[in-house]
Amino acid sequence: MKYDIVIVGAGIVGLATAYRISQKNPRLSLCILEKENTVAAHQTGHNSGVIHSGIYYKPGSLKALNCKKGYDELLVFAKEYGIKHDVCGKVIVATKEAERPLLDNIFKRGIANGMQGIRKISPKETKEIEPYVNAVESIWVPQTGIIDYVGMSKKLAELIEGQGHKIFFKHKVKSMTTKSDYSVVHTEGGDFEAKLVISCAGLYADKVTKMLEPQVDFHVLPFRGEYYEIVPNRQYLVKNLIYPVPNPNFPFLGVHFTRMAKGGVEAGPNAVLSYRREGYSRWDVHFGELFETLSYKGFRKIAAKYWREGLDEMYRSYSKSAFVRALQNLIPEIGEDDLVEGGSGVRAQACDSGGNLVDDFWFIENQYVINVCNAPSPAATACLAVGETVADKALKRF
Repeated sequence: MKYDIVIVGAGIVGLATAYRISQKNPRLSLCILEKENTVAAHQTGHNSGVIHSGIYYKPGSLKALNCKKGYDELLVFAKEYGIKHDVCGKVIVATKEAERPLLDNIFKRGIANGMQGIRKISPKETKEIEPYVNAVESIWVPQTGIIDYVGMSKKLAELIEGQGHKIFFKHKVKSMTTKSDYSVVHTEGGDFEAKLVISCAGLYADKVTKMLEPQVDFHVLPFRGEYYEIVPNRQYLVKNLIYPVPNPNFPFLGVHFTRMAKGGVEAGPNAVLSYRREGYSRWDVHFGELFETLSYKGFRKIAAKYWREGLDEMYRSYSKSAFVRALQNLIPEIGEDDLVEGGSGVRAQACDSGGNLVDDFWFIENQYVINVCNAPSPAATACLAVGETVADKALKRF
């Protein structure tokens, strides 16, 4: 089968890329190859469903720029197509005096990123928004919201197929080869010829990238985030979204409370090394993938740097009482009986052999392929902007 463009991966970034290409040049033939039997099967379908405001990201970074642009486009899309969402706002909470300087740094980033309406609020004002929160100071972020990203992904797929393009499910990519002016993508369901391949492979981004760029130095580290859900008769403890001040020594945002677009309230996630790339349970192990991670020089350097934080996260994974104690920093009234085990997700985090975590969106391209090597949060919020960025790179070839 021959196409102008073959996209690997039907997560929200791959779908948004295909959607943008079909909008900008509907004459091009394209298809999407997906190893599962549905769209949004992994990172997109297992995240917390938050519409991120862009307050955390380094000014001028691809994360900051794409989040700001993608945020506006996401809301327009959601309103046009009836995707369930709510721009409800959130509070970022300092629970002790030592966190005030960190809170101030986040606030300054928000201002530098052009955010309107964010403001520092007192403990009294915090309680007016979230009555059960313990705070010495907070930031009110009115732009933050919640959305059904799976519903959005299904709508994107519908629009793409409506343009005459095809999504091939159960087509896991095994390898790629190149000819003089095109590539051949070899899958479990057959071979596909493409003038250009776009890889949006998420948790397997490094594997797919190295099929045509074997010299690239990076490895995807899978971090599992586990959630609890608040029982219905205690959901009044959380009105919308409540976040802690993130630990500057650890590249995740910390456990928080999130009202979900489809109903209910989640508490979490933590961040523990997953024993397989798509391992959604602490008991789910793929020994080959685990060995690859543990033996990678970059991971060992990160483990040496973050071992204390990593042990704390691991302890919370196996101890509900420890998980609850972390949540009680934000809401002292929350108890073990208020929580039942919820879902989990696995985040793809690119790392190089020097132990450096890639902290921004990252693309590598050559004559045959454009690789989305790192697209962590806020990639779902920014998906239409990231998709346009990749689409513009692709359309220069035609």
